[in-house]
Amino acid sequence: MDTPAPTPTPRVPIPPRGVDYRGKLVLAPMVRSGELPSRLTALHYGADLVWGPETVDYSMIGTTRRVNPRTGMIEWTRIPTNNKKVDSKVESIIFRIDPVREASRLIFQLGTSDPARAVEAARLVAPDCVGIDVNAGCPKPFSTSGGMGAALLKTPDKLVAILDALVRDVAPAAQIGISVKIRILETPAETEVLVRRLVATGITGLTLHCRTPDMRKTARAIRGQVRIVADVCREAGVAFLMNGDVETCSHATELAYEFGADGAMIATAAESNPSCFRSDAAGGLAPWEEVVGKYLTYAIEVENKLQNTKYLLAQMVPGKAGIHPKLHGCKSYRHIIELLGYTDLVDRAAAVDAVLNLPPLVAPPPQLAAAKPSGAKRKRGAAAGASHDKKKKTAPFAQAKSPHSRSASPAREAVEAAVGATAVVAPQPAAASSVAV
Repeated sequence: MDTPAPTPTPRVPIPPRGVDYRGKLVLAPMVRSGELPSRLTALHYGADLVWGPETVDYSMIGTTRRVNPRTGMIEWTRIPTNNKKVDSKVESIIFRIDPVREASRLIFQLGTSDPARAVEAARLVAPDCVGIDVNAGCPKPFSTSGGMGAALLKTPDKLVAILDALVRDVAPAAQIGISVKIRILETPAETEVLVRRLVATGITGLTLHCRTPDMRKTARAIRGQVRIVADVCREAGVAFLMNGDVETCSHATELAYEFGADGAMIATAAESNPSCFRSDAAGGLAPWEEVVGKYLTYAIEVENKLQNTKYLLAQMVPGKAGIHPKLHGCKSYRHIIELLGYTDLVDRAAAVDAVLNLPPLVAPPPQLAAAKPSGAKRKRGAAAGASHDKKKKTAPFAQAKSPHSRSASPAREAVEAAVGATAVVAPQPAAASSVAV
């Protein structure tokens, strides 16, 4: 008797300018940690796609798209509506992208609670990215207070209407896909019912954060519902990414194999060391000196806000008792460069300081006291650099990424001289442990 041919797995068609999330390891959408320099650093170290931070529809509507003549970056700007000086001409940059290095791998995440506003905002940026993702998972008050983020999980009819509108009114003209990021609900049955409604809208991808809306990133991810969601997405032909306590490329490979996901998304681990996207075959985790040097280069190139740069450096540089207090007091890029010892960036730092109207460095950086990293920071660094000694499983995104040198930054000696060798030791691999995402 002839064996019947297997039924082919359906797939929602990927638009010509869109991207298939299958086989991808991606950077999560994060406030502050998802700005342009962070995205470029993640791409440099092997991320396949990058999500921008949630951008609220109200913020995008009314913006002007421009190309920065100094940097070549595309920026959407507007006069702040809450500016008390009504005659002020100072514009705020709402969103910024690199049209050369990231546009073909950038997913714009939209914060919205209304179908019409979602369409209006998405149309502004759709020609410059490869996908629009709706945030239906952020539990923070700035998002949920407006009915956005995780609040949409309580109003599924509204969420479905938003996705329907974007699939109908944005995707065809822009030729890109629409996706959504959600959290698990209290029971597997509730989650399954919601996911079945979402995948029926015509979306091309769905990401599941393995925490409930009430859980914070310090709580361990709950993966008991992942297989259910993966099966529903596969039946509908929708690509499925899992998110929550994903630490490295090799760890993502293991999780995808175990739970049937098409790919994975990394958040918190990428804050402390963006080289977590790099496969073991391509070198794995890089020393923090190298990663910080790369990040600073990008931050200066794109004229990133100083406060955002300082925040990210505080995540990446170990040794809280040594460098962090002095880093907090830096008032310019030149100050940061001198403090950390990246002397090859001095001239460029001074130039961007002038553009951003930051005060010039009139005195050498304060002397840093030699100190060991705090216990909490050592633990965090070890988690970010956790090795996975289990037998590697085969997954589409387990292939080697482009190799990059693992050698320490030339600034290492300068930093060690200022802080003391014990304060700048790069995180060493340790036993596997969860990193909250």
